[in-house]
Amino acid sequence: MASHSHSSLPLWSILLPLLAWALYFIGIKDNAWLEIGGGLLLISSVLAAVHHAEVVAHKIGEPFGSVVLALAITVIEVALIVALMVAGGDNAAYLARDTIFAAIMLILNGILGISLMIGGWKHREQFFGQKSASTALITLVAILVLTLVLPNFTTSTEGPTYNSAQMVFVAIASLVLYGSFMMVQTVRHRDYFLADDDDHHHAEPPSTKVALTSLGLLIICLGIVVLLAKALSPAIEGIVAQIGAPKTLVGVIIAAVVLLPEGLAALKAARRNRFQTSLNLALGSALASIGLTIPSVVLVCLLYDIDLILGLDIKSMVLLGLSAFTVMLSLNQGRTNMLYGIVLLVNLAAYIFTVIVP
Repeated sequence: MASHSHSSLPLWSILLPLLAWALYFIGIKDNAWLEIGGGLLLISSVLAAVHHAEVVAHKIGEPFGSVVLALAITVIEVALIVALMVAGGDNAAYLARDTIFAAIMLILNGILGISLMIGGWKHREQFFGQKSASTALITLVAILVLTLVLPNFTTSTEGPTYNSAQMVFVAIASLVLYGSFMMVQTVRHRDYFLADDDDHHHAEPPSTKVALTSLGLLIICLGIVVLLAKALSPAIEGIVAQIGAPKTLVGVIIAAVVLLPEGLAALKAARRNRFQTSLNLALGSALASIGLTIPSVVLVCLLYDIDLILGLDIKSMVLLGLSAFTVMLSLNQGRTNMLYGIVLLVNLAAYIFTVIVP
């Protein structure tokens, strides 16, 4: 991702995430000033996460750098979902579905849309490996249909749900598909996911010590991003309630905060005319979000006997189909322009608008 040298790490990228952890342990509940401070430190931690992801990516090269960021965010996202489901609550059965759907819509329309628009505005056209997009999208569409659409049409149970045997099958299928994609991306067809200049860096990569330090700090940053987002959710809920919007908007906002590191990293890559990296980040993140979350959630639901509703309603299926179809058309030629990004961002606006005004 980065084209400059990382001989040492800037002090802010170390201190600000640690301050964020300290504030989290102090507690920010019912204190407006601490909530404001928490919001600022949350943004700082996101920026630090992007910086450390760039350091790691520069050391290990593409597509492994994108994989590291996608997996790190997804593991923490899964942990957050599982913790909330085990704790229970009125929406525990819907939590995994709504979170996954929000993440997929934000990634496909938001992260990809902004990257396409900014890259097209600055560079007119950007080029990428068409085979990489096709490989990722065919895997993503299969997992999306099996997990979020098919439950609406099975007859073993009433409603948009799977029975135990069907959940086990879908969990295994998701793991097989995601694992196969990872093998193709990192081993068998790694060349699909490389830009032309990925093997010709303009600066020496960082030392192993600096890269390992950044990897540890990346995990620290991502952890506090999720925890602070959760801690700030009551304040966000209050704002959402004041404007009279549905509670589902809270999940969308939190998902957007959790995905900020990947979004900023993808945007920076597009600005540097490295759209292949943006594509690796976006589609890899979407695949990890659903391919790892579904098996984890299924295991937890079977162990704790928690109801799991996976099927989307008709409105959501239409928006998901529109998003997937638009992305497939946008990435079918190996080159981009600004219009593709604008269309995806309009799709995103339609999704958020129909969440607020259902």
